[in-house]
Amino acid sequence: MTLSMAGALNRGLADALEADDRVLVFGEDVGPLGGVFRVTDGLTARFGEKRVFDTPLAESGIVGTAIGMAMNGLRPVVEMQFDAFAYPAFEQITSHLAKLRNRTRGKVELPVVVRIPYGGGIGGVEHHCDSSEMYYTHTPGLRVVTPGTPEDAYHLLRASIDSPDPVIFLEPKRLYWAKSEVDFAAGVPMDRAVVRRTGSDVTLIAYGPMVQVALETADAAREEGWDAEVVDLRTLSPFDDETVAASVRKTGRAVVVHEASGFCGYGAEVAARLNERCFHHLHAPILRVTGYDIPYPPPKLEEHHLPNVDRVLDAIARLQWDDEVIGVA
Repeated sequence: MTLSMAGALNRGLADALEADDRVLVFGEDVGPLGGVFRVTDGLTARFGEKRVFDTPLAESGIVGTAIGMAMNGLRPVVEMQFDAFAYPAFEQITSHLAKLRNRTRGKVELPVVVRIPYGGGIGGVEHHCDSSEMYYTHTPGLRVVTPGTPEDAYHLLRASIDSPDPVIFLEPKRLYWAKSEVDFAAGVPMDRAVVRRTGSDVTLIAYGPMVQVALETADAAREEGWDAEVVDLRTLSPFDDETVAASVRKTGRAVVVHEASGFCGYGAEVAARLNERCFHHLHAPILRVTGYDIPYPPPKLEEHHLPNVDRVLDAIARLQWDDEVIGVA
């Protein structure tokens, strides 16, 4: 079936609500309106206001309520509406949601999914476009997931709802309306990256909104004579060292691509891990292509801020391709 990512997420929520009476969906405008991006469209009419309902404009209260529900056996799925709106709930997420299982020596599980539309590319105004993944990946106790395709969106959301651990589910806004085939029987495991395209010269490491940019760059790179492999991380925390390191050991070169600013960003962690695990296989330094180290720009400037095919191609070109000059065997 061909679905948009928003449609795949809607189907994932509906199937989870149908399969398990303990699943609840709530947040700002997720009820009769169906959510700002229509991800929850029709769910209140189908499952009733006791299972899919609106909340006050109070993000900290939404997550706090979900924590209490999960402690009493329910499986809440909450929506933060926009990435920068989630910061008022950050204290609840980092101080309680991420820590209670460890604090109780595993006696209390917190199967809470916090859905957060994130990233740019839609011309949103201030507070409506941000890339906050590093705040969550830096917090032990949270799983952090971000799909790059509608099929992954469906399966990763179902797996996140089934997880006994709290999951920060980051939904790339620019991909909500991207359509592709969804195989509901395929199954996608959490915590595993996937090679979206095989190649032999360089590994492009991307996730969420940048997966499509990496794939388009790989097509353009072929015209320059470079055979690029594309790895979609899918789960940012925990990190799939095995899949990513295997690709980089094969190609010997790597570029990490993400929208968030570069300083202390997720790409720095990826580069450090690959340096520790693949140093003797590297033919060139690991490079990053990221958003600039500025607050997210206004809509008319975001095209200059976000990584694109040209910027990633420029990074590939800097990877010292003359093996004879640098002495690579």
